[in-house]
Amino acid sequence: MGTNDTNNSKLIYPELSYLLTGIYFSVHNEFGRYCLEKKYADELEKKLKEAGINFTREFVIPATKNAIDFLIDDKIVLEIKAKKMIVKDDYYQTQRYLQLLNKPLALLVNFRNR
Repeated sequence: MGTNDTNNSKLIYPELSYLLTGIYFSVHNEFGRYCLEKKYADELEKKLKEAGINFTREFVIPATKNAIDFLIDDKIVLEIKAKKMIVKDDYYQTQRYLQLLNKPLALLVNFRNR
């Protein structure tokens, strides 16, 4: 399979993922890379509502009492960060949430770089 393969049959929730990606870029373009995570989350929540996307913010996982940033359409775990660099612990945290909720897709989005 070539790198230019446009068959989305192996992608999970391709339309929703694409729509979410546009929203992330919109938030980042509006606020830049130096805001606090809460500010990005507040704007993301606003844009999700405007787009008519069903979500739960700060969804508490009953088994652990941990809260994920967003559960999108009861399908996608969304963790957002605003830090210089995503590290292994961020990935492992998101992976645990994915397993605990038995969901097929998690997105770990970092709004800050450098």
